[in-house]
Amino acid sequence: MRFLILILLAFLLYRVVRKYMPLGQKTEQSAGDGPVDEMVQDPSCMTYIPLRSAQRKVVGGKEFFFCSKECAEKFEKEMRAQR
Repeated sequence: MRFLILILLAFLLYRVVRKYMPLGQKTEQSAGDGPVDEMVQDPSCMTYIPLRSAQRKVVGGKEFFFCSKECAEKFEKEMRAQR
């Protein structure tokens, strides 16, 4: 009888701990968990980068986003060559 009581107490303790300390927490953010950074494409090397870390440059009156200063300069040179 003591064994059954111990098993019941262990199960109840497990449920309490599980309720307050979830074990399999998600590693990805869901849409409601917080802000999700918008991704933008670098027109020079075609890679996607988070908007908040992108290098911004206005070329020909239009704003572009780049992964690095080098890509921005390369794109600007290509645009000048096309004119």
